Amino acid sequence: MNRFKEKIVLVTGASAGIGRASLLAFMHEGATVINADISEGSGRKLIEDIKKEGGNGTFIKTDVSKNGQVRELIEKIIKIFGRLDIAFNNAGVEEPHMCKLAEITEESWDRVQSINLKGVFLCMKYEIPQMLKQGKGVIINSASTCGIVAEPDVANYVASKHGVVGLTRAAAVDYAEKNIRINAICPATTLTDQVRRVTNNDPEILKLLATYQPMKRMGKPEEIAAAVLFLASDDASFMTGHPMAVDGGALAI
Repeated sequence: MNRFKEKIVLVTGASAGIGRASLLAFMHEGATVINADISEGSGRKLIEDIKKEGGNGTFIKTDVSKNGQVRELIEKIIKIFGRLDIAFNNAGVEEPHMCKLAEITEESWDRVQSINLKGVFLCMKYEIPQMLKQGKGVIINSASTCGIVAEPDVANYVASKHGVVGLTRAAAVDYAEKNIRINAICPATTLTDQVRRVTNNDPEILKLLATYQPMKRMGKPEEIAAAVLFLASDDASFMTGHPMAVDGGALAI
């Protein structure tokens, strides 16, 4: 399929996990892709691999929590490609230490909120004006099932992802009449490098995490990517302001 042929697609945090799977999926469907990531080594390597496959892509080193860097990211995209059709604001971090709310340090709070929530705000702040100039655009923000319900011992992360869902809905309402669709993707636990790192790749912990979904397994990055591409496509043309759960049934119980 070539649903995104000749489309210019930005994915933040695309060097690993769901972002990487989404970037590759967009590329395989004809898009020119931009990987905006703070990790330069793996980020450039991914774009090199894409070009070897015959795809077209660019890496732009970006810390999404920094206003100036996000502004420069969008300016560079427009200078190189002339437009931005689709943005998947995916960059995010996990809760570094699972603990009760009163035990969260201010430093940890600031880091998680600045990347997960402020980062999405800054991306939309600079993406939307360009899409208004174009007369259209699509944005997907990376939330989580933790943006819809709470889980214990990760209040910091839960707050950031609830914020992403709220911000997505508010932005969608603001620009619904401007031909800009804005939705959020809300995965349950997905087997990414991030999850392996947080769990020290402990097979018993991974097995336990799998039981949280009625399907009794974790999601695959490619499964989340498929939902991202649906939201970005014309098949979702009447969807905006929607937090889409891709969760193996987790929110059904």
